[in-house]
Amino acid sequence: MSLRLHAPVVLPCDPACTVLRDAVVDVVDGRVAYVGPEADAPEFAGEVRRLSGILLPGLVNTHAHSPMVLLRGMGGDLPLLRWLQEAMWPAEAKMKPEDIRVGMLLGAVEMLRNGVTTSAEMYFHGEQLADAVLAAGSRVLFGAAIMDLPGMPWRPMTDEITRWIDADGLRFGPDERIELSYGPHSAYILTPEALGEIAGEARERGALLQVHVAESVEEDVAQRASHGSVPRLLEKAGVLGGRVLSAHSVHLSPEDVEIYAKYQVGIAHCPGSNTKLASGIAPLRSYIDAGVPVGLGTDGPASNDDLDLFEEARLAALLARVTSGDATAMRAADALLLATRGGAAALGRDDLGALEPGRWADVVHVDVDDPAFATGLDAPDEQVLANLVWASGTRRVKDVWVAGKQVVADGETTNVDRREAQAGVRAVASRLR
Repeated sequence: MSLRLHAPVVLPCDPACTVLRDAVVDVVDGRVAYVGPEADAPEFAGEVRRLSGILLPGLVNTHAHSPMVLLRGMGGDLPLLRWLQEAMWPAEAKMKPEDIRVGMLLGAVEMLRNGVTTSAEMYFHGEQLADAVLAAGSRVLFGAAIMDLPGMPWRPMTDEITRWIDADGLRFGPDERIELSYGPHSAYILTPEALGEIAGEARERGALLQVHVAESVEEDVAQRASHGSVPRLLEKAGVLGGRVLSAHSVHLSPEDVEIYAKYQVGIAHCPGSNTKLASGIAPLRSYIDAGVPVGLGTDGPASNDDLDLFEEARLAALLARVTSGDATAMRAADALLLATRGGAAALGRDDLGALEPGRWADVVHVDVDDPAFATGLDAPDEQVLANLVWASGTRRVKDVWVAGKQVVADGETTNVDRREAQAGVRAVASRLR
């Protein structure tokens, strides 16, 4: 299958955040074959689509619990630990495996309509979750949630994901849309010894390890007292050294950042959830300046409460500016790269997050028939980027392709009936309440 997408503006999300004018994206067998000005493009014999707006890579959501669309709005005015203990965990205990599919299906639909083509999920019942993702046509890095609670010992949960990886491999499905990973919940749920053993299983298989770190001050007081900080605990326990994604990471000291830079630990920065739960504001600029790979995450739709990564990009940049007192601390280009290329790097994926030859052709078309773009696409590069990040966001996402296959057309998903997916969630949510 060959497809050429042509647009007045293409944002490949290279490190310089270049703005290409009158450019094309060529897709061959699901991957990008060429990106650049149409005048310099090679001869092309496939289908050509001429679009009126902006093309950019599919956004990468580095931390989510998307099936929690089933619980959206529950406990919305509680702080983190009470929200978990009083609202989330009791409701999740009532969930059936098939409920996870229902929730993930709508979560995938919501993300695709917002231009998010890949999400890193930490949740349960991975087969149901993966089936929903394949049905929607998006991508997922599924991190099997591993906890150590009464009735939920960590070892069987770890063994289950290990057997699955050993049977099917790390990546599988059409266009490698599913990747399996380990999701030990946190250092306050699991012992250092358990975390070290889980990390060893992940490293042996080249798998990503997703873990919540320093989300709020209260959650890890004991770890700070015993080990200095959660990153120090992870280092001492032998968790670091492979592919590790540290979700939230709000309360890190300069020494913690040095540890993360040393091991190239990825950070999933979740400003929407962290502000809603009053967990704090991560010192984003210090992470980037230290060379730590940083992406953006929505967290769960019961703690955010949406799955809108453009909104996270905007909020991340605004918070970085106001906390530093520096209006240049985070540019529109920087925010866009966090949502795309940066997210892929944080997950250890060099095949996503940018429109470059060899990467998967996950492409988003933003329509510009909107007041946000009234100044025109012939405006200077910085203004075009500013209007996309600061003014437009997701509301003009019109078309989305994953591996060159169209999964959103004119704002609606092509593989899944959105209204049917919403009805499914409504039925399950009424039971969980």
